[in-house]
Amino acid sequence: MAFLQDITLGRYVALDSPIHRLDPRTKLIASLSLMIVALSARSFVPLLIFAAFLLFAIALTRLSYRLVLRNLKPFIWLFTFTFGLHSLLTPGRAVFLLPLSEHAVTSEGLHLGAFFAVRLAAVIVAASLLTLTTSPMQLTGGLERLFRPLQRFGFPAGDLAMMISIALRFIPVLVDEAERLRKAQLARGADFGGNPLRRIKNLVPLLAPLFVSAFDRADRLALAMESRCYQGGAQRTHYHVLRLARADGLAALTALGLIGLMLYLR
Repeated sequence: MAFLQDITLGRYVALDSPIHRLDPRTKLIASLSLMIVALSARSFVPLLIFAAFLLFAIALTRLSYRLVLRNLKPFIWLFTFTFGLHSLLTPGRAVFLLPLSEHAVTSEGLHLGAFFAVRLAAVIVAASLLTLTTSPMQLTGGLERLFRPLQRFGFPAGDLAMMISIALRFIPVLVDEAERLRKAQLARGADFGGNPLRRIKNLVPLLAPLFVSAFDRADRLALAMESRCYQGGAQRTHYHVLRLARADGLAALTALGLIGLMLYLR
């Protein structure tokens, strides 16, 4: 459970950087577009270009590489499962025969497993970079402005934007709460070690108080919003009005150029 502290998705780090100052709409559209193009890649070349762009973007944010990249640690099991599954189930030239089994690790499977693992890692880093550089209020405002044209068809743009923002904001809150509960139970003699099956079994006593705490926080949040007369779908003004600047245009052109290059090389 110690790996929970490595999850940075949903957290916001307030810094003064070119990426932080971008309009949230620019960051949302560019990030989602690049992630979709990365997921549609068919070779390593566009993924390596995307990875190089992410490293350059991290440098612009003035965030430490360790802070951003450590978000990959909780997903090591997913990378391992993806890599192993493709290595064993992809037909091709066998490079290693499993003992007491007819399955074999193939060279094509190793290549395909590494490709899918790298693709997942790039998407996770891009998503965590978006939340690290965009505050929850900015994220809500950006989503609301992007969904606003759909209001003509009765689409609840403001409510959906608020729900997405709250869900992202609750990720680090629940992570911190889970770590606090884990330490409290360790102080009372709980054991979270052992083999994987035993660890999963030992997590059951931790999930019950975590769900209770999550529902309690949600109830208090609802009461706080009602006490401030929040009404879904109501037309409201914003203290900070979103405006596109020259930097947003440059970022959009950079994203479009990168998307075109990745689509050409995929």
